[in-house]
Amino acid sequence: MSKLIHLPNINQELELQLLNSGISTPEILRNKGSRNIFFQLKTMDSSACFETLLALEGAIRGILIEEISDETKQELKSFMEIFNR
Repeated sequence: MSKLIHLPNINQELELQLLNSGISTPEILRNKGSRNIFFQLKTMDSSACFETLLALEGAIRGILIEEISDETKQELKSFMEIFNR
């Protein structure tokens, strides 16, 4: 079984947050999606921010945050704007 910490952008702190929210494998992470998992994390930790969402999206895609397309970043920004209302 693969570990979350082996995914791009996932540090020990984020891995612990994911494990505490029931996300224990990369497969679960991919199946739930970055937006759903971000919502879970935000309810547990109000300090979760846009960088957290980017880290999750990159981890799911297997890429670093810097490699996420501008289009995807804009979609995630729109999600954050709606989420923060």
